[in-house]
Amino acid sequence: MRIAAVQHDIVWEDRDANFERLGPQIQRAVGAGAELVLLTETFSTGFSMTPGIGEPEGGPSSRFLADRAVEHGVWVGGTCPEIADGEQLPYNSFVLAAPDGTIHRYRKLHPFTHAGEHERFRAGEQPVTVAVGDLRVTPFICYDLRFADVFWKAAPETDVYLVPANWPSPRRLHWQTLLQARAIENQAYVVGCNRVGTAGDGTEHVGDTRIVSPMGELLATAAEGETIVLADVDAAEVAATRDRLRFLPDRRG
Repeated sequence: MRIAAVQHDIVWEDRDANFERLGPQIQRAVGAGAELVLLTETFSTGFSMTPGIGEPEGGPSSRFLADRAVEHGVWVGGTCPEIADGEQLPYNSFVLAAPDGTIHRYRKLHPFTHAGEHERFRAGEQPVTVAVGDLRVTPFICYDLRFADVFWKAAPETDVYLVPANWPSPRRLHWQTLLQARAIENQAYVVGCNRVGTAGDGTEHVGDTRIVSPMGELLATAAEGETIVLADVDAAEVAATRDRLRFLPDRRG
C-alpha cells in the first residue's frame, strides 16, 4: 500500500480555510498513487486550546475527512478536537476515514502537559488498531511518541504506526530520533507527519515528516516547506523482519 503524509501549514482556528487548502493537497497525493493519506495533528484548527475550540464527534473536520475518503476512494486521517456525548472537554481525536466513509477513532493517550493540554483536553484510554487492507494500522499522536510502552503494547498487532504531530522545531532532533527508534524497536513502519509554519501562539514548526521502515531506514523524508511524502509499505516486510530477527519475543514486561 502506498501511504502519503501531507506536510502542511495550518491556518490558525479557521476550519474552512484549512479545508480549502487541504482538499487539493489530498487530491495530489491520490494522484501520486496514495491509498492512505495522512494529515497532521489538529489539521483544521492548529494546536489551539482556546475554550470552545472543540466540535462534536461527526462534526465538520470528521466530515471533511470522510467526504475526501469517499470522493477519492482512499483512506484519509488526521486529528481534531472532538467532544464526546455528555462531555465538556474535547479529546484530541485521530479520525481515520475509510473509502466507504466509515470512521475509526483513536483518542490521544498523553495530553501535552508542558503546554497545558491536560487542562483543555481529556485523555484517551487505550490504543486502537485498524485493518486497512492487509495492513494493521495503529495511530498515535505527537506527544505519545515519547512513551515507548504504548508502542510496545500495540506492536504484536501492528504493521504501521501513524504519528501525526505539531512537533516544535526546537525539539526536532527528538522527533527525528524517536520516530526511528519506535520503528527499530517494534520492527514496524512508522509514518510521522508534522506540520510546518508558525502557529497562532508563536510556536515554530519545520516539518521533518518521514516514513521509516521496520529496520529503521528512512524510506522518504521532508525538510521545511509544504510537501507530500510518499512510500510503499508491505505487511509481508514486517513479518519477514520479525521472523528473521526474533527480538519481540524476548521482551520482558
